[in-house]
Amino acid sequence: MARYFGLDYPANFDSGIKWGYNESNNDKEKKSLKEACVMLIRFSVENFKSFNDRQELVMIPAKKLKTNREHVIDLDKVSVLRNATIYGANASGKTNIIDAIRFAKHVITKKIPMESSKMYCRIFSENQEKESRFEFEIFKNGKFYAYGFSLLMSEQMIKSEWLYELLPGKDTQKMLFERETDTNRFELGENLILDEIDAMRFKTYKIDFEDNKTGLFIQEMNRNKKMNKESKLIFFRDVFEWFDEDLVTIVPDQPITHFEYFFGDSGGDRINEIIEFFDTGISKVKIEEISVSDLKSKIPTKIAEDVLKSFKNKLEESEDNMEVMTSLRTNTAFYNIKGSKGEDPVITTIMLEHGNATSDFEFSEESDGTRRLFDLLDILISNEKNKVYVIDELERSLHPKLTYKFLELFFEHLEENNTQLIISTHESTIMDQELLRRDEIWFVERNKDNVSHLYSLDRFKERYDKKLSKAYLEGRYGAVPVFKNLFNKVGE
Repeated sequence: MARYFGLDYPANFDSGIKWGYNESNNDKEKKSLKEACVMLIRFSVENFKSFNDRQELVMIPAKKLKTNREHVIDLDKVSVLRNATIYGANASGKTNIIDAIRFAKHVITKKIPMESSKMYCRIFSENQEKESRFEFEIFKNGKFYAYGFSLLMSEQMIKSEWLYELLPGKDTQKMLFERETDTNRFELGENLILDEIDAMRFKTYKIDFEDNKTGLFIQEMNRNKKMNKESKLIFFRDVFEWFDEDLVTIVPDQPITHFEYFFGDSGGDRINEIIEFFDTGISKVKIEEISVSDLKSKIPTKIAEDVLKSFKNKLEESEDNMEVMTSLRTNTAFYNIKGSKGEDPVITTIMLEHGNATSDFEFSEESDGTRRLFDLLDILISNEKNKVYVIDELERSLHPKLTYKFLELFFEHLEENNTQLIISTHESTIMDQELLRRDEIWFVERNKDNVSHLYSLDRFKERYDKKLSKAYLEGRYGAVPVFKNLFNKVGE
């Protein structure tokens, strides 16, 4: 079993089942909301794992840097980078910055995980009694927000929570909500003028939540509650939706996509157009129908039966003539099931054609690198145009040239797209100023106390023709392993 933040599921299996419907009026309304740009502006963390004092990942471009202008998205009076690439030696803490984002998302959208009691920076004993702090500056639905919370890890207790609207043109901020659990303080911004319905709603939720010190109020405001988009409290929904839907965090060996785009009218054509850029040996991707017995022979029978039962139940709940679709994904395969009332479900998967081979190949027969590449291609060609992807060890199982080509295509194909990509990596070949800007490259290094610090390459002000990867491996920027001479010590 794999365990991430208190969630158990088989290591090779994606526990989620993704449902889809033909677009209704409600779907169109959701789609119009998602078409608004979403961005991470800044993230800061304090007293988490190897991070002791406050560390910041900043997605705002350096003012004097003019290279790769297409990597910059211009928002209302603020420019934001589309990428951050984080380097560091093993155990330096680069994964911890990704984990901090994942952890915060989990607390915001679900709960404080049980194992968090030891996630404070244990390098210093006094940190056990200090708060850990997480804060995000984000852009959602045309507005800038700062949302954060603090908690005492050792007691798994929320200490404070805050939400501000940032007004960049005025260099100021407007308090929307603040909460302190020790004093039981709940406050809305004084400039918020609520109508009778909103005032009653907030008062009711506040009373219900007053004694809760293990959850966040932003989640409570979004728990099975419908909110009119004209409500003055809509910021609770918008910010929560950013974490719940727009922020996607990926750990190594975790499937990224369910490949729904393969089953649309042009999905196969789109993937075939782009796969030729990569030297994988695949000449064509095809959709093939399989039987129920085939499905049961490829995945555990109990899982297959549960999925088919869930599909049947969802079909019964759907309207007449509505097509229902679900995608089932493992690390080595994926399957699509769709149908309407009164019809037998159609189960399909993909098969891969290799040049002049006499038969097609299953997805499970491809190398780890090719399967990983298919996951990453979802970022390039899916219809989700507004996402913030945070991926630990992007290069896992990929050849260096594939990693480079993927990033190259990311910047090329998504020039009109608002997708952001934040990655950690060891791959030095992508540290190239033709591919990445200096302000997109970050390092994590630990000091003599084993405390991690995060800093940008831009502080070194390197020449535009500098061979960055060579300088990095030579230790010019730090954040590389330092090997002690073991043999000299043995001989002493």
